[in-house]
Amino acid sequence: MHDPHPRSRVAVVGGGPAGLMAAERLRAGGVAVDLYEAKGSVGRKFLIAGKGGLNLTHSDPRTRFAARYRERAHEVGRWLERFDADALRDWARGLGVDTYVGSSGRVFPLDRKAAPLLRGWVRRLRAQGVSVHVQHRWTGWAADGALCFDTPHGPVRVRADAVVLALGGASWPQLGSDGAWVPVLAAEGVEVAPLRPANCGFEVDWSPHFAQRHAGAPLKPVVLHWVAGDGSAQQLQGECVVAGYGLEGSLIYAVSATLRERIEREGHADIALDLVPGRDPAALRAALARPRGGRSLSEHLRRAAAVHGVKAGLLREVLGADELHDPDRVGAALTRLPLRLRRPRPVAEAISTAGGVRLEALDDGLMLRTRPGTFVAGEMLDWEAPTGGYLLTACFASGRVAADGVLDWLRPGTRAPG
Repeated sequence: MHDPHPRSRVAVVGGGPAGLMAAERLRAGGVAVDLYEAKGSVGRKFLIAGKGGLNLTHSDPRTRFAARYRERAHEVGRWLERFDADALRDWARGLGVDTYVGSSGRVFPLDRKAAPLLRGWVRRLRAQGVSVHVQHRWTGWAADGALCFDTPHGPVRVRADAVVLALGGASWPQLGSDGAWVPVLAAEGVEVAPLRPANCGFEVDWSPHFAQRHAGAPLKPVVLHWVAGDGSAQQLQGECVVAGYGLEGSLIYAVSATLRERIEREGHADIALDLVPGRDPAALRAALARPRGGRSLSEHLRRAAAVHGVKAGLLREVLGADELHDPDRVGAALTRLPLRLRRPRPVAEAISTAGGVRLEALDDGLMLRTRPGTFVAGEMLDWEAPTGGYLLTACFASGRVAADGVLDWLRPGTRAPG
């Protein structure tokens, strides 16, 4: 039997938010902790996420917060009972980082930066006695159960009383989350759902002229119309961006799971964009029907509908030359411009990853049923959420749950003999 004190050593593999949180919780529980990171420093993807302002969490009430995790709402909701958005904000405050709620309900550090929080966190972890080993890429287990790592100085084997794997998904592989762990766990009999892009852009068959002229142009404000998985019509106002390959941006990311699943079922996903939200359709068509005299079509659209630039380009992309002179057709297209999404962008370009180790392969403490003493946390688990702070919160919470699972498992009398 092992007691949860420094004679027990736990290896945490992965230096993202889930791994760092697990290390912190384990050290507070009295065990010795070695944290292994494949890259030269920890938290690289966390820092990239912070470049846009570090959306740390969200102010949604607990029930609505948990619902953001869709079919995994119940399971992730249980993690949040242990470490929710308020707990995360308190934790950040303990590192000297105060937060505020933005107009959209998203929660940010006051300085909107990730680096100060990460630096303070790593400094505190080292002071607490967590040993950090960088440039250690985990490759699996040796025959005797030791962890195997590739390092610049050659292979290394490590023995530990328990292990927390927090290796991330497969998005942003250049930052360390490359999904290389999938075949390793699959070979151990662990059930892994295929990794798929989440919070991603989608490809549209733009004409070369449109793509070259308008790539990078923001579309705002617009209303996105789509059909949910249950067949109901849905709409959401926000912003997106025309990319050379199709569409990306927060409005698209918000419904990317539904759009991806429809493409998987039907080979494409049809959406529509309201380019003039709030305009009365009848008044819009009346304005478009007024004689334009010697004005060009572009000038007429600008004066009658305040449509120009990329929105005018979209009209020309979708409507034929004759239709552009039909006020009824133009008015209908401005309020419901139909677009067909062909496929999501590759997982390596996505903000996050869907799929991963199925939660059914784990017990309530996030320990692998097929490999006692090995726990899993973070984005490598089979859940997904939209951007808005939900991704980071679940990663933090799962790291806390996995660490508590380790401490329970190490407690005398809780492990089966043998």
